[in-house]
Amino acid sequence: MENLNLAESFAEFKELKNIDRATMIGVIEDVFRNLLAKQYGTADNFDIIVNDAKGDFEIWRNRTVVENVTNKATEISLADAQAIDSSYEAGEEVSEPIRLSSFGRRAILAVRQNLAGKIMEIEKANIFKYYTERIGEIVVGEVYQTWKKETLLLDDDGNELILPKAEQIPSDFFKKGDTAKAVILRVEMKNSNPVIILSRTAPEFLERMFEQEVPEIFEGLITIKKIVRIPGERAKVAVESYDDRIDPVGACVGVKGSRIHGIVRELHNENIDVVNYTSNLQLFVQRSLAPAKITSIKIDEEKKQINVFLKPSEVSLAIGKGGMNIKLASQLAGYDIDVYRETAEEEEDVNLDEFADEIDSWVIDELKRIGCDTAKSVLNMPFNDLLQRADLEEETLKEVISILKSEFEEEQKQ
Repeated sequence: MENLNLAESFAEFKELKNIDRATMIGVIEDVFRNLLAKQYGTADNFDIIVNDAKGDFEIWRNRTVVENVTNKATEISLADAQAIDSSYEAGEEVSEPIRLSSFGRRAILAVRQNLAGKIMEIEKANIFKYYTERIGEIVVGEVYQTWKKETLLLDDDGNELILPKAEQIPSDFFKKGDTAKAVILRVEMKNSNPVIILSRTAPEFLERMFEQEVPEIFEGLITIKKIVRIPGERAKVAVESYDDRIDPVGACVGVKGSRIHGIVRELHNENIDVVNYTSNLQLFVQRSLAPAKITSIKIDEEKKQINVFLKPSEVSLAIGKGGMNIKLASQLAGYDIDVYRETAEEEEDVNLDEFADEIDSWVIDELKRIGCDTAKSVLNMPFNDLLQRADLEEETLKEVISILKSEFEEEQKQ
């Protein structure tokens, strides 16, 4: 029949993944039944036969032969029926083809636009469903464009993926054509369009990387209990083995760091500490603060507070560069950890409380909070570490150090 060939529209359907034949035919029938309903008042007595192989279809109108027509949409007079075929009798059904050309050019164009719109809706719904089901998985995309606040990637099917600046490692730098790896963080619908948000800073990204590099994790022999990160700087990963014969830390690191090396490189040399998990909180904290060696620990479970005592030479190791080690250890344990110096009683050291007439009490309390309860414990800690850990202004710290130093200088003069 002379109708509109919809090969191009069918081709659009076939390019879509996860579109089955039944869905395709259902959409096409729906579009044309709407057109028939507008034209004839009803579409219930029409058959639409879709030939997806050829890219066309047929429409047949079915009407009942009657002596007197009361409903033109569903009935045909005996005279008109016999004009088609003289053998028709009252009560029989007449089927005749409907040509698309009879609807007019505007109606046909409207059908094509409607069909294209339906295809687009299905495509968006499929993309949304596909990526929603993959939240937490790693995806690899090609960088298409980089802006100040986000980077646009394209997957293998040309779908757009968004990597916000806030979800990038600080040292990330992408240019067009680069390949980027990230985890699917969330999927949103904005203005009826699916928006896929990626992340390289989420703990899940590091977890998926370990699953890819460590077969024992992928197979379930080793479990990642918790991950805490300062993206691009440092991370701590607590792991546990369900097989006593497997060393979880050794398996994750690999021989000479062979397994963890690829992860570190992908994260721009992020320092990764793999910690053997244990339900013994005291032992777990000791492992979390490595390489510092702890002398003793006091745990207050009600206040979620842990006081750790170390030798002066171990304090800087426990705190770490910029306070990162103790911050991540606190997050890993789920407790606030404070570090205290455990020193032998030395006559020349002075308790901070003795400076109450020169230093405000709230300043002394803040210094105690970070483990500095004597004059020497403050003077022996690097200034940058003091500034990083204590909630004090730089000028205030300088004034405190000046007061403490002058105390010892006077003692030496005497």
